[in-house]
Amino acid sequence: MNQAEKRPAPTCRHCGAPLLDESARRSGFCCAGCSYVHRLVHEHGLDSYYHIKDAVTAPVDATVFQPRDFSWLAALQEETERAAGRQTPVLRLSIQGISCAGCVWLIERLFQPMPGARTIIVNAQLGQMELRWTAGEFSAVEFARKLHAFNYLVGPPDDSESELESRALGRRIGLCTAFAMNVMLFTLPVYFGMEQSFAYARLFETLSLLFGTLSLIAGGGYFLQKAWQGLRLGLLHIDLPISLGILGAYLGSLYGWLTRNEAYMYFDFVSGFIVLMLAGRWAQVLAVEHNRRRLLARQPRPQQLPVVNADGTTAPVEPEALKVGQTYLLRSGQIVPVESQLAEAASFSLASINGESVPRDFQPGQRVPAGALNLNRSEIKLTARQRWEDSLLAQLTRTREHPGTRHDFLERIIRGYLIGILGIATLAGLGWGFATGDLLHTGAIVTAILVVSCPCAIGLAFPLADEMASVGLRRRGVFVRESDLWARLHRVRRVVFDKTGTLTLETPVLQNTAALHALPPEAKAALFTLVHDNPHPVGQSLLENLLGTGPAPEPLAETVQEEVGQGLFAGNWSLGRAGWRDDGPADGGTVLARNGQRVTRFQFADTVRPDAPAELVALSQRGLECHILSGDLTDKVLALARALRLPPACAHGGMTPQEKAEWIHSEKRHDTLMLGDGANDSLAFDAALCRGTPVIHRGILEQKADFYYLGRGIGGIRALFEINDVRRRTQWIILIFSVLYNLLAVGFAVAGMINPLVAAILMPANSLLTLTLVTAGMRKAYA
Repeated sequence: MNQAEKRPAPTCRHCGAPLLDESARRSGFCCAGCSYVHRLVHEHGLDSYYHIKDAVTAPVDATVFQPRDFSWLAALQEETERAAGRQTPVLRLSIQGISCAGCVWLIERLFQPMPGARTIIVNAQLGQMELRWTAGEFSAVEFARKLHAFNYLVGPPDDSESELESRALGRRIGLCTAFAMNVMLFTLPVYFGMEQSFAYARLFETLSLLFGTLSLIAGGGYFLQKAWQGLRLGLLHIDLPISLGILGAYLGSLYGWLTRNEAYMYFDFVSGFIVLMLAGRWAQVLAVEHNRRRLLARQPRPQQLPVVNADGTTAPVEPEALKVGQTYLLRSGQIVPVESQLAEAASFSLASINGESVPRDFQPGQRVPAGALNLNRSEIKLTARQRWEDSLLAQLTRTREHPGTRHDFLERIIRGYLIGILGIATLAGLGWGFATGDLLHTGAIVTAILVVSCPCAIGLAFPLADEMASVGLRRRGVFVRESDLWARLHRVRRVVFDKTGTLTLETPVLQNTAALHALPPEAKAALFTLVHDNPHPVGQSLLENLLGTGPAPEPLAETVQEEVGQGLFAGNWSLGRAGWRDDGPADGGTVLARNGQRVTRFQFADTVRPDAPAELVALSQRGLECHILSGDLTDKVLALARALRLPPACAHGGMTPQEKAEWIHSEKRHDTLMLGDGANDSLAFDAALCRGTPVIHRGILEQKADFYYLGRGIGGIRALFEINDVRRRTQWIILIFSVLYNLLAVGFAVAGMINPLVAAILMPANSLLTLTLVTAGMRKAYA
């Protein structure tokens, strides 16, 4: 191997993600967002963050450059201060983007210098923070804007009463560990030769029974309840064999205590086994909860819309309460809630509802579809032409409960385990009963079989493999939200991509960045003035490039005005279509001009994600069909398919959200992974077997997705399948080992060679060997 092959691949200086293209390798950052936040960290003197943070974290989201409405937070702070009276106001909020201890440290340091700030408590596990401040001095909105610039999104508090399952399991583990240690304490004397005639022997046995029973109640009850729920639904749940092992060992031990027969007493096994099973379940649950809690628990409610009354006054109305014929006002960056008639010319983005990458200009009197995004800087007036219940946006944002997935592979294992162990125990009982006529000894044999046939592979190793797979994916920028994804993923034979924002980047890419870098400071200040707080995709792209390469210029003291469909102007500066306010030809692109003279021309293009061509080839080589479903023009979709080396039959353009869902349903194949980023993919998400999204700031698809992936590439999709291969291969190895172990251990039990001491040795030995196999098998998931 030569030196070039040994050299590690270059990674982003901020997040540690791989650098996918030459421009990224030159800059040292995977995206403009990472460059921007990296600069902010250094400007604020917070360089220690890079010594505390994890080696690999999520790349910065493009939302750091996009305006965000925090009026809900201003109202919440005012309400909190009013309720607090003379006391110190306390406010709990959700926060998105915490990935490690470095994030907690950074958020605390950003809070401390805020005027009026007193204390902050950040809970990374729950994705929440609690603020205390001096009323009248502190601005929660300004703090939220500062966090937004550092890639942390603030949302309303999570008012749900449900407790995290991992916390409840943690308490059970603590209790059951204490109980298990006490059982061991009172069982060890027996193993060291304590006679039944010893004065305290019966007391020790009784205390073992007591703590074993407490273990059964505190920890075993969790598995018994889950198993019973599964049986009621006709499912062979993973907790069924665990419950069988716990109950068999406990009932046998209880009988042994009642009859004072040591051969039946396995209270130490019961308590130790429960702790191990709880630990495996806790690890599995914690990984999924961690990924869910990275997202906002609740999105801010859509802002109320000012409805214009007959006398010209306005009254706030919830979007869902709009009536047909009511005239309302829509601010910049807000979404049209229902199909409406436009009163004045305006520009809208339809990307989230039909996939069109280019904004569309609407004229007075035209109807604007629900879900369109207002790209104008000023307020516009519309008249509702349909009810909320009938609108496309209501259909796309409606949540749908997905039924739990049956894990066929696991159910076959459980069925085989139950049939095998119960069958062997029955035959052994009959054989020993007829051969010896000694029912006590026969009962001891049956109990020993149920005890040593430990389902550690199912109860401990399988969940641990799932957890390690989730952690390995997190290092590659993929975050699993639903634990039953693993039960479905191996059935995927077809991967369907949305186009705009999924296969292409979310905003158009500036092709001639040198033109922007060459601008003098005054021109950069004018450009910043024109594009700051502008939701138009071109403006967002220019803002990304401006802030990604240097500090924000001081804006001009000019009012920005707009001519719909043409561009923006402030004083003697303008930014818009070529030939609009400049002396050059109408040669395309976006022109920055001063006093009518062209300063520079910017060129943009919808750009495919850097690794998309290679990744689609790799997915195809795995035997997966790759398709594009898009609402954009068919010609554009076909052109993208050619660039990605996909056959024309796999490119489907001009599709409505309903047609996307119907296409997935019409194939009558429940084997589709759907990847999308906008509301127009919502119905297709509902129809697909598995769902993933690269966008987590819109509050729609991320709550429906089984997983989300971050960064400029789509390599996480292939990583998902590769790590699932490693996980399944590891589980097969564990299963084979478990079968061999059970054949040996159960064989000894049937032969009458197992007693409580041997069982006490075999159980931890089996568990340790199983954990070693899991760790070794899943090592490739971290490579």
